[in-house]
Amino acid sequence: MKKKYEIIWAKVAEKDLANIIEYIANDSPSNALKILKKIKEKTSSLYHSPKRGRIIPELQEQGIFQYRELIISPWRVIYRISEKDIYILSVFDSRQNVEDVLFKRLINSKI
Repeated sequence: MKKKYEIIWAKVAEKDLANIIEYIANDSPSNALKILKKIKEKTSSLYHSPKRGRIIPELQEQGIFQYRELIISPWRVIYRISEKDIYILSVFDSRQNVEDVLFKRLINSKI
């Protein structure tokens, strides 16, 4: 039997998703709801097959292999697998550069 993981959303990822859905809802509330369901379904299914997402290419080039992503066009969902949990870390538009997004978050974080 395959190991099952718990899906845990980081606050920043929840905020990312809320911002995306809010933006879409300004034009089409029904489309926003469809997109929310699609993203939640795809991420929820990671609990039984977490390695199906690819290692993030931009980070892999830097020797960083612990972060994976699901492409739910046009968004990228960044996550990390731990022993028992899957942490959803970020959701952003795939047209953005992942390094730029992460750098901005690092700069804006309160350490």
